[in-house]
Amino acid sequence: MSEICPAAVIILAAGEGRRMKSGTPKVLHTLCGRSMLGHVLGAAASLRPGRLIVVVGQGRAEVTAHVAEQAPGACVVVQPRQEGTGNAVRTALEAVGQIHGVVVVTYGDTPLLRSQTLADLVAVHYAAGNAVTALTARVPDPTGYGRIVLDSRGVFSEIVEEADATPEQRAIDEINSGVYAFDGDLLADAVKRVATDNVKGEEYLTDVVAILHADGHRAGFVRAADPAEVEGVNDRVQLARARRLYNDRVLERWMLAGVTIVDPATTWIDADVTLERDVEIGPGSQLRGRTVIEAGALIGPGCLLADTTVAANAAVTHSVCVSARIGAGASVGPFADLGPGSEVPGSEGAQSA
Repeated sequence: MSEICPAAVIILAAGEGRRMKSGTPKVLHTLCGRSMLGHVLGAAASLRPGRLIVVVGQGRAEVTAHVAEQAPGACVVVQPRQEGTGNAVRTALEAVGQIHGVVVVTYGDTPLLRSQTLADLVAVHYAAGNAVTALTARVPDPTGYGRIVLDSRGVFSEIVEEADATPEQRAIDEINSGVYAFDGDLLADAVKRVATDNVKGEEYLTDVVAILHADGHRAGFVRAADPAEVEGVNDRVQLARARRLYNDRVLERWMLAGVTIVDPATTWIDADVTLERDVEIGPGSQLRGRTVIEAGALIGPGCLLADTTVAANAAVTHSVCVSARIGAGASVGPFADLGPGSEVPGSEGAQSA
């Protein structure tokens, strides 16, 4: 399918995140060198939307500052009271005005969601002429998720939150991710009609599906190939799981590109690290920030490198290097501690540190 750029992406990032038990807003907790919100902003920006909108609430000052740093062109909208996802989207549309075209809604606490999955959602939505297209997943244990409900004709008709579901509906294993593509004009009308007659007394964005279906509009869904992509992060246990899964992706990408990683289970590489072919990473190594490792270099075992450049064919073992530069063919360690601004000449000069 040809690329379709949505008119807008709305990122919901207003949640309190009480289960994180932290003074840091939930969406600013990090994995692989970026905040959760940073990962989501990157995936959203890859769609090249006409507008990028972030809805903030709890910790709004910190989150707003982070958005300004990561995505300077984004529009930040404040949701004064956290009264549900439908309320958040309605607040965004009331602040920025009606949006014509495809509107994607996603979340600031879903850092594993790939940009390609969002692009596929938009493409299917556009090609099918849907009023709404939901991103779903099939999972062995759907506990805690809204369920995708089909009508008597087998047509997607509504999403039922678990707290409001019947026993039969709770048995459904097709779950709602909370990520959607909407027709912007229809969304603006439907979200105003969302009621609060549910267990939590909130405005559910999920109700927009039933409203549009009742109005005779077409609803569809796209199933994520990997259910892990749609997992939200609500506590530190889930954050650790997301961090491991994301790191595994990073390691796989580099190994397929020609990098040797001796022990993936003990190797951590941030998202913005750059590696060249025939680099070898030994066990127990961490590469952070914007570290660059050039071709043929040997890192580890037992290294921590942050924002450090290692030139071709150099070797670093059992060392900590922060904002350092290591020349081609140089040998560093064991047990070197290179601080910011440190430089180790290449093999034609002094070779060890």
